[in-house]
Amino acid sequence: MEAILKRKIGRESKDYLAITFGLVCYALGWVAFLLPYQITTGGVSGIAAIIYYATGIEIQVSYFVINAVFLGFALKILGPKFSVKTIYAIFMLTFLLWWFQVLFRNSDGNLPQLLGPGQEFMACVIGAGLLGFGIGIVFCNNGSTGGTDIIAWIINKYKDVTLGRMMMYCDIVIISSCYFIFHDWKRVLFGFCVLFIMSFVIDYVINSSRQSVQFLIFSRKYEQIAEGISTQIDRGVTLLDGQGWYSKQDIKVIVVLAKKGESLDIFRLVKDIDPDAFVSQSNVVGVYGEGFDKLKVK
Repeated sequence: MEAILKRKIGRESKDYLAITFGLVCYALGWVAFLLPYQITTGGVSGIAAIIYYATGIEIQVSYFVINAVFLGFALKILGPKFSVKTIYAIFMLTFLLWWFQVLFRNSDGNLPQLLGPGQEFMACVIGAGLLGFGIGIVFCNNGSTGGTDIIAWIINKYKDVTLGRMMMYCDIVIISSCYFIFHDWKRVLFGFCVLFIMSFVIDYVINSSRQSVQFLIFSRKYEQIAEGISTQIDRGVTLLDGQGWYSKQDIKVIVVLAKKGESLDIFRLVKDIDPDAFVSQSNVVGVYGEGFDKLKVK
């Protein structure tokens, strides 16, 4: 029981550290690249940025207030669907947005354009990359920054509109509204560029971290290999009965499903035990169950 508790605490601590790192990247993207060049995007951060450009109210203040209101509605309408990690992420991101602005501001109180004047597009690309990378890490570690996904959940409860489509509608309205601040369609296009790049990077980060592989291992030393994979790499092993068509000899086939990052460890283990083993590795579209993603089909 104590060992299980220690593992759980270790996993939670790792999640919070990773979420914090992701939020640092996200806040850095905003403060160092998007805010100085007056670029916005979707979500609550985008709304807060537009308020900042229009009124001068700092982005972290609007971000926190809007999320607090959304969380209040969500708890009342949806119940406690959002975890402690969401509340932690909202508070931490509020702090990081404030802290990075303190660090970056010039003596005149303005945020410097680190890439130089007239570099809006490069700022858009780099900032969006940092935003997408940060949010992808947060999502991979079971975190959330709240925001427009709360609105999407609330509307989805009463209307037959998918969450993804609802969030897309929200982002389109938010980005388009920056035209009324700057009266410049270029700013709107930059906002959609940020949204597109962010989405691409988020998908890449999430898919990379969750990509799984399947091994078929043919070896006479199958018992040693199976035991090594089970104990040293901590992956489940299945043995299948096979028969060589040419030799007509019976053989055991080891089947292993693992994370892509564990591939090298498996290859090294197999080589150490049986350098003559026949190994097949293939990518799999999805693996669900214990140790992998949870089944979410209703």
